[in-house]
Amino acid sequence: MTPPRIDSAKAIEDYQILVKFDSGDTRKYDVSRLLDNPMFYLLKNPVFFGNFRIEPGGYALVWNEDIDISEYELWHNGTPVTDEDSLSHLDTVH
Repeated sequence: MTPPRIDSAKAIEDYQILVKFDSGDTRKYDVSRLLDNPMFYLLKNPVFFGNFRIEPGGYALVWNEDIDISEYELWHNGTPVTDEDSLSHLDTVH
């Protein structure tokens, strides 16, 4: 199964990202488990962490030419979000 594409995303507390997909589903992805990997070291900086863009077509979140997280990873390892309080964070998104 092909994962849905990223529609919007927002960095929230504790190195987590809320991601809304074009299927209408929303998932919360915890980036903290990646931070020990040297590739993702820069994401420890909260300002840098919050400064990503969505790759055209919704295929990934991109921070720079070396750091990105695919829609597949976000979809398959994200936690489904259904509560209104969490979804309200997506009112202002990338």
